[in-house]
Amino acid sequence: MKYVDLPDGKVRRLSFYLAMEEYVARHMDESDCFFMWQVDPSVIFGRNQLIENEVNVDFCRRRGIKMYRRKSGGGCVYADMKNIMFSYITAEDNVGFTFNRYINMVALVLCRLGVAARANGRNDIMIGDRKVSGNAFYKLPGRSIVHGTMLYDTDMENMVGSITPTDAKLLSKGVQSVRQRIALLKDYIDKDIEEFKAFVRASLCTGEVTLTAGDIAAIEIIERGYLTDEFIYGRNPRYTVTRRSRIEGVGEMEVRMELKNGIIKAVNIMGDYFQTGDIDTMIIAPLIGKRLAAAELTAALPERTEDVVMNLSRDKLVKLILNEELLLI
Repeated sequence: MKYVDLPDGKVRRLSFYLAMEEYVARHMDESDCFFMWQVDPSVIFGRNQLIENEVNVDFCRRRGIKMYRRKSGGGCVYADMKNIMFSYITAEDNVGFTFNRYINMVALVLCRLGVAARANGRNDIMIGDRKVSGNAFYKLPGRSIVHGTMLYDTDMENMVGSITPTDAKLLSKGVQSVRQRIALLKDYIDKDIEEFKAFVRASLCTGEVTLTAGDIAAIEIIERGYLTDEFIYGRNPRYTVTRRSRIEGVGEMEVRMELKNGIIKAVNIMGDYFQTGDIDTMIIAPLIGKRLAAAELTAALPERTEDVVMNLSRDKLVKLILNEELLLI
């Protein structure tokens, strides 16, 4: 696996590194690539999430914390210069295999440092019962991108305040609660953050590719799309009905529909789920014009909705849309 290096040590906006992933995936021939990056205080939320549901916008603006949307699924995370972001780009097309391979690969690096790390659930790396890394993925034609956090250290007040209410009492309890659920690598290894990064790079990569000035200019063009208000804040249709649930193995899902005489006129599906196919053409479009009836919805949807949203069966999606009790197993 090749390490993708920038020719300078400049800290860039988070959006640049997301664009860099895309550029590497689309324009570099190496089958597997990897790079690490750090950013000034930022929050990054998933492709299908509503910013007002996930981010404390007022807190972020007061603290100068930047807000970005990514193209992968998953939940909202906070990042700063005290933790590290990993990016992995591969030609492997099997999403499940790619995701599991990457998470176990990173867990093994931590184990080599004497840390009892393990993969857990759909996207986490744990130390004991505490989370040290959360990850997400998305696909481009012929390529898969996996990216995630590695918590070496972090500003806990910013982490909690950027995604929770700013009431002082709640914030205080939130910091204590979150700190009990996350692991910081600085408490488990005797390396500083730069030494840790060097160890990861030496463990995972053989050789490097250094980007040119032309590469960087091309990445900055891609980055513009990440910085538009339309991409960051989204444009959501009017809705008259909202269905919301957490489905085990899938994540939080919220279906918003505009209905007229029981007919779906518009629909949007948000949440921290992982998208593995084209949800617009495979799920959203077939629902338009259908009645809120189990048989009609089932007939409209593909038999294997799991190929579009990871672990989401057609039956569970229909039950969510109809607001029927879900069997959350």
